[in-house]
Amino acid sequence: MPNGQTNGQSSGQPGGQPSGQSSGQTNGQWYPAEWPDRIRALAAGELVPATPRRAATVLLLKDGADGPLVHMLRRRASMAFAGGAYAYPGGGVDPRDEHPVRWAGPAREEWAARLGLPDAAQAQAVVCAAVRETYEEAGVLLAGETPDTVVGDTTGEDWEKDRAALVARELSFADFLDRRGLVLRSDLLGAWARWITPEFEPRRYDTWFFVAALPAGQRTRNASTEADRTVWIRPADAAAGYDRGELTMMPPTISTLRALEPYGSAAGALAAAADQDMTPVLAQARLEGDEVILSWPGHDEFTKHIPTAGGGATDGTADRPAGRPTGREGGSI
Repeated sequence: MPNGQTNGQSSGQPGGQPSGQSSGQTNGQWYPAEWPDRIRALAAGELVPATPRRAATVLLLKDGADGPLVHMLRRRASMAFAGGAYAYPGGGVDPRDEHPVRWAGPAREEWAARLGLPDAAQAQAVVCAAVRETYEEAGVLLAGETPDTVVGDTTGEDWEKDRAALVARELSFADFLDRRGLVLRSDLLGAWARWITPEFEPRRYDTWFFVAALPAGQRTRNASTEADRTVWIRPADAAAGYDRGELTMMPPTISTLRALEPYGSAAGALAAAADQDMTPVLAQARLEGDEVILSWPGHDEFTKHIPTAGGGATDGTADRPAGRPTGREGGSI
């Protein structure tokens, strides 16, 4: 792994195995040990699905020598949701994300149509959450003084004070932009995918995935209390680490990584966002003989066969148990 770590950040291979991951497995799919019992309870009508919370996450890209790199973070092993898994900056929508905000780019109504939301206010909230969470967790701000500019360096004590206030929910993103005379650059985002946490999970999120290019003059850092390290990595390299069982990821993470592999530049990926299918992906579980079959429509690689008598799940080639995460709630699927 190349040297150059700063505040837990590195470039190149992530390296190291997250807590709870064992070697010799066919991939690094995150799979909680309690899922089989919860799936059986759902099938029996004994489990009432939780209402998903709206969330947004951003695949932040920059060009490297061999194509685009994506910014990823590793969730702390103590996190209740997907501890030890690699993910992207993101989190839940703050109700105040619907407050009037300085705006540039496609109209909110256009975003509502693209995101499959019923009104402009909800669309603004999701886009606002994507921009806000990227700033809170990665220190990157997709905003500018005018509709065609972007702020430069966002480091420094004054910026950090505002970022901390946003994280603590002491300051709304609309007020933050007003204080600094900035407009949210929604045109710097491209909607890429939408995944909804399975009905049998107690913590559920309806998450929109976006792509964005790292603005010139800005740099990422590990600003999240939920991550123990961050990395810039080629999507193909991250996917290979997952396939070897070295990097734990949730289905939407590895799926979006694989979808990025064909693009030769960050700009190319951003341009392709308009053609991505935004149909929500929701896991399905059904009883078939002595197994519960768990599947994600359109994503056969994640299919699991779970014995009704209990025990580990399989993907048709190997058992894939996982330890139960502990700690406080995370913010994206």
